[in-house]
Amino acid sequence: MKKVFLPVIACMLALPGLAENPKGGIDAEMMSRLRSTFKNTPADRAITNALRGTDIDVLATSAENKNLIDDNFSDKVKSKGITDQKSSGRCWLFTGLNVLRSQMMKNHGMPELELSQNYNFFFDQLEKSNLFLQSIIDTSNLPMSDQTVEWLFKNPIGDGGQFTGLSDNLLKYGVVPKSAMVETYTSSRTSKMRRMLARKLREDGLKLRKMAADKASEKQLLAEKESMLGDVYRLLALTLGVPPTEFSYTLKDKDGKIVSTKTYTPQRFYKEFAGNDLTNDYVMLMNDPTREFYKLYEIDLDRHVYDGRNWTFVNLPVEDIKEMAIASIKGGDMMYFSCDVNKYLDSERGILDPGNYDYESLFGMNFGMDKADRIRTFDSGSTHAMTLMAVDLDANGKPKKWMVENSWGPGANNGHLIMTDRWFDEYMFRLVVDKKHVPAKVLDILKQKPLPLPAWDPMF
Repeated sequence: MKKVFLPVIACMLALPGLAENPKGGIDAEMMSRLRSTFKNTPADRAITNALRGTDIDVLATSAENKNLIDDNFSDKVKSKGITDQKSSGRCWLFTGLNVLRSQMMKNHGMPELELSQNYNFFFDQLEKSNLFLQSIIDTSNLPMSDQTVEWLFKNPIGDGGQFTGLSDNLLKYGVVPKSAMVETYTSSRTSKMRRMLARKLREDGLKLRKMAADKASEKQLLAEKESMLGDVYRLLALTLGVPPTEFSYTLKDKDGKIVSTKTYTPQRFYKEFAGNDLTNDYVMLMNDPTREFYKLYEIDLDRHVYDGRNWTFVNLPVEDIKEMAIASIKGGDMMYFSCDVNKYLDSERGILDPGNYDYESLFGMNFGMDKADRIRTFDSGSTHAMTLMAVDLDANGKPKKWMVENSWGPGANNGHLIMTDRWFDEYMFRLVVDKKHVPAKVLDILKQKPLPLPAWDPMF
């Protein structure tokens, strides 16, 4: 046995890093010092016992903060009914359609309306698949190690999105009432379909790159791409249903009396009841303190449609954004709004406030990064879109708190979330505002040539 194992042991001891601790590692002396920093006081033992059987947020909940926030608002746009995205990442789509239906109901005296999220989601997934495949063709001359190519294969498709993706979708495909294309099991639970689509697109992407390397013509590549999109269409049709090309809709007045019954195409329905020029009538605003304010930025490959628009935004201080948000609410207009919703959320009360949880006192340590540092280090970013629809102003016209219409179904505050102004400052990122509420100095920024940002920027 010794003759077999002693040479192996000798070889192991000769390996670098095993005979002696490399510089920068945790050696025995450091481990001893680390152990000594934890005193295991009676207070520590009490916290340990509590944490072993209790959620951290339960123990960190601030008792002082429980009753400080009421549900009264000085200015409010009436909510039109809570929707439910269920187990999907379609918050951006629910938010955009909720803003749109609010305007449609107000302008046409409709007592109720919900637009089909499934209809526009079908085309979103088809367009994103085409965006990926065409981008693979466009970058086929680059090595797989190229950062753009690598990013494409890491992110072939998803169910998340942003406003320019929404506007390109609605202007191209129109909208339909929910009754014309209802939700399915898969539209409400998108993870499995998303994984299957991503796998297929990656496989197809490799095939297109091989064809390009073998000197296939552009015509051959485009024909193969169309065949691949046929498979995508089939998968979407089987799981989400086939989108209607026309449907019947009965318009009723505020008292529920029938006004008309007509047959519409999705595009005609959008034009007659909405008609918004989503490309030119709205401005996307951003509060990103990691880059210069009062500048226009454009994110490469951050769009849903290959021949659509990249995400372009004006970066502003949060106080400027608040002014436009207040003007919009006072004008009766809801807004597309996105934020880092999971930070300091008390879901039972539907309250977002940095004072909800006192992690510092619980663990005896400081969590002190500011908003810019949280963005730079990937600790915070926009994770969820909702519909901003209320503000509570003090006697001096300064906001104390805000309210959004959420898309998580009924819950606290009847499906709405309330956020303090302090939370708004720290975790609000994007707001889309009708240009009629935007001052000239901000509109002038839209004339700038956008500064380019890569698709893999920490903020996106």
